[in-house]
Amino acid sequence: MAYVANSAAVAAPKASGLSGIFASLAERFRQYRVYRTTYNELSALSNRELSDLGMSRSMIRRLAIEASREA
Repeated sequence: MAYVANSAAVAAPKASGLSGIFASLAERFRQYRVYRTTYNELSALSNRELSDLGMSRSMIRRLAIEASREA
């Protein structure tokens, strides 16, 4: 099975001051929630189910990181 990753960096305008700090923290927390959800859901699958999806258990962390960056 082939995987294709297309990542394009888009710089969001940075807010200055305190509002920028809160916006940054909110974004990082949102990414962390996506990471944890993805990681937990994939970890709950059996090795057989992961194999059916073309994944191995060692790929879970990387896939969760990729999912959090794309979200």
